[in-house]
Amino acid sequence: MALGTRSKLFARARRLIPGGVNSPVRAWRAVGADDPFFVARAEGAYLEDVEGRRYVDWVMSWGALVFGHADPETVEAITDAARDGTSFGAPTEREVELAEEIVDAFPSVELVRLVSSGTEAAMSAIRVARGFTARDRILKFEGGYHGHSDALLASAGSGLATLGIPASAGVTTGAASDTIVTPYNDVDAAAAAVERYGEGLAAIIVEPVAGNIGVVPPAEGFLEALRGLCDASGALLIFDEVITGFRVARGGAQERFGVKPDLTILGKIVGGGLPLAAFGGRADAMERLAPGGNVYQAGTLSGNPLATAAGLSVLRRLRDPAVYDELEVRAAKLERGLRPFGKVQRVGAMLTLFRPGYDELFRGLVARGVYVAPSQYEAMFVSLAHGDEEIDKTVEAVRDALADDRG
Repeated sequence: MALGTRSKLFARARRLIPGGVNSPVRAWRAVGADDPFFVARAEGAYLEDVEGRRYVDWVMSWGALVFGHADPETVEAITDAARDGTSFGAPTEREVELAEEIVDAFPSVELVRLVSSGTEAAMSAIRVARGFTARDRILKFEGGYHGHSDALLASAGSGLATLGIPASAGVTTGAASDTIVTPYNDVDAAAAAVERYGEGLAAIIVEPVAGNIGVVPPAEGFLEALRGLCDASGALLIFDEVITGFRVARGGAQERFGVKPDLTILGKIVGGGLPLAAFGGRADAMERLAPGGNVYQAGTLSGNPLATAAGLSVLRRLRDPAVYDELEVRAAKLERGLRPFGKVQRVGAMLTLFRPGYDELFRGLVARGVYVAPSQYEAMFVSLAHGDEEIDKTVEAVRDALADDRG
């Protein structure tokens, strides 16, 4: 039997790229699929693969696309910017304008620096916290993903309030040993860690809504407790809002839950779907960055003119509260539709359906033209491109796929 276009492409990719993909989840191994599709184009709420099949897309570039794929205003902004040049390695006016949008949306952010990825932003925020406090250790939470820098790829040690161990080959014991790992939403464990290591603690870093263990909201009082622990110990509180920033509210989870961090990490939406991220926060901490301070961070593509143009196109439209009202309506309808089929956890325009046999469900949905995250523990992201038609089609596809599994 001749290999199809998809299989041929994946075979070629495996000969050239480790695992055949440039980010592990794209290989679909977690859902038991033999090979992933390859996207040819996308528009609105839909992806089209190289074999011409169309899918309702609930991944939306992992949450980056509030207005859907190939949003005309964003594409026009990128195109106009490209005519003036694609990269300068020098300051541009759009960098200042994008910084203004971020500072206006996030009252906790007094100064902000643009970078190219969420991993870079998280790594740099940690460096700022260490430079500002003159301390080494950080506290993170089990299941929280903050990119793939060494210090943040630590897993839990042998018990509560113990130092972390490497969670990946290539991460040294030394890099992980300054990271403390405790369970998410467990105030007592966090307090025990701060009591034990507080004098050497530079920061507590947390996804205010855990987006990589399913959409898990903070327990009542959890974020407030972390704020209090940081205030008492002198550590900085860092919110990783790469996923939640500009998604669960214009001012992110910190606006939605009313807790103010010292530093904030942003990505995805802030770049309008292009490679751009940011970190910012208290002026006294951010002023430690070079060239004014002694904490070094740099990047040739930081503030790239195409990415800042895309980000401005999106963030300026997100000033309208009606955008979030509409996202809430659409996400709530999707939640109601999926609720009969498992446990649904939702915060704003992001949600996860938990159920046994997710791998079979994923494959059944792809066969019916619906694309959800190829992992049980990732989110579905609602955009303004998703309407009643896409929601109804998705709910029907879930019903049919589960009926076939039972059949």
